[in-house]
Amino acid sequence: MKHSTMATFLLLTLISISVDTKPINPYMKFVHNANNIPDHQEQQPYDYIVIGGGTAGCPLATTLSTNFTVLLLERGSEPTKFPSVLNKQGLLNAFTDDDDGKGPYERFVSEDGVENLRGRILGGSSMINAGFYSRAHREFFESGGVEWEMEMVEKGYEWVEETVVSRPSLSSWQAALRRAMLEGGVGPDNGFDLRSVVGTKTGGSIFDEHGNRRGAVEFLNKVESNNLKVVVEASVHRIIFSGLSATGVSYSDSKGKSHTAYIRKKGEIILSAGAIGSPQLLLLSGIGPISHLSSLNLPVVLHQPHVGEFMSDNPRFGVNIMLPFPLPTTTVEVVGTTETNTHFESLSNFLPFSIPPSFALLPPHSTSLNLSLVVISGKFSKVGSVGSLRLNSSTDVRRSPTVRFNYFTQPEDLAQCVKGLRKIGDLLNTQTMEKIKTADLEGKKRVQFLGVPLPENMADDGLVGEFCRKTVTTFWHYHGGCLVGKVVDGNYRVVGVEKLRVVDGSTFSDSPGTNPMATVSMLGRYVGLKMLRERLSA
Repeated sequence: MKHSTMATFLLLTLISISVDTKPINPYMKFVHNANNIPDHQEQQPYDYIVIGGGTAGCPLATTLSTNFTVLLLERGSEPTKFPSVLNKQGLLNAFTDDDDGKGPYERFVSEDGVENLRGRILGGSSMINAGFYSRAHREFFESGGVEWEMEMVEKGYEWVEETVVSRPSLSSWQAALRRAMLEGGVGPDNGFDLRSVVGTKTGGSIFDEHGNRRGAVEFLNKVESNNLKVVVEASVHRIIFSGLSATGVSYSDSKGKSHTAYIRKKGEIILSAGAIGSPQLLLLSGIGPISHLSSLNLPVVLHQPHVGEFMSDNPRFGVNIMLPFPLPTTTVEVVGTTETNTHFESLSNFLPFSIPPSFALLPPHSTSLNLSLVVISGKFSKVGSVGSLRLNSSTDVRRSPTVRFNYFTQPEDLAQCVKGLRKIGDLLNTQTMEKIKTADLEGKKRVQFLGVPLPENMADDGLVGEFCRKTVTTFWHYHGGCLVGKVVDGNYRVVGVEKLRVVDGSTFSDSPGTNPMATVSMLGRYVGLKMLRERLSA
């Protein structure tokens, strides 16, 4: 499958905006590089070890450190090493630099042929995303095997939002998109709303009024005790077991030196390494399908056939449109949601701009024109097509595993994409969108598509379905691999072993709302509070 359209979307999402930046990084007082950890400190056990300092791991570690000692291990570096991720101005450079194994992200291509990204930085993928913030849709909490305590969920969201969320001021393009959504039948108008609601709304942003990013790393600023220790550039290779009980972790620093860390008798280890990293580490630690582990000569701790299964990614569908006039660069600020939880959003960029070789999909002459480019995209929350994750021939944790998402293998997924594209066609036929059309040689006004155009006959299921298949790419909202009810129980404990949990998006069967960051961060806070309550009342 071609993934040039994903390159366009990524490029547009991450174009720079000039802003004043004043990063605040008091969390750095907790941060240590794995290269500098003295040997004697490794003999001191912790109450909790959290693997993965990302969107779930940072709020989880912060919450647990209120009463107990916590070691937070992150394979990436601290954000201060990558100033480009800290504000809108430098986002393009952050994503177009060569991936040398040390940057803030890791590229991987699924077996479907779609290029994807993983966060590799303290703060995780919340430090490399487009910054849109929205809570999960109602149905998310009614399925998936978890008996949610909704009052605690609400408080968890509020705890997250008081630290990282701002209300954006709509740009001209986002304001026009809002009008087109409402004209195109995506109603009602919900104004500014952080909830996932049917209709059109302005959502939250994790970029503040100065353009500074407020990613998950900011939760570490809430730590008021000396109980937390954050170690970066620490690649966890496996979890250590005594029988069927987790006792510690083995990790290495950037120089290749091996380290170990252990938990106390009543302690626990929590995997928060994301939908790719958590199932990968379970497999490397001997928890997974016995046939797969044995084929790689890995010692088997527990036969668990569901580890790495039920992997899903929400296929992105949409169009790229060239405009004959300049527009300011924007990230996503407005979202439209239908009753079937299909979500529509857009962003814009002024041309010309410098295109790195890996993103060079425009005709050579187009970069010299005084034009703008907009992308209108959609996704649906519930994906029926599922795939799997397996270790490749190498058992090195620093190499991404093999992942297949099997896009559109279920007919209902293709049907949702077809329906979603038709709604985008409706948006393009609104009165507001007449202003973005240009006249052809016969004087007829048309949308000037960049790349694959929408089919002329949008009523033809076959043509529109083929468009979906040919242009499929990703929003980077993949999930699964450690599902509740399959790998973990309703309290996120790994079934069959003791003192081990998984707390991140790998436990999700659906993508929560338009964007998962809000709910993944809430999950870290939510589970942390439940763990504290459970232990303190024992």
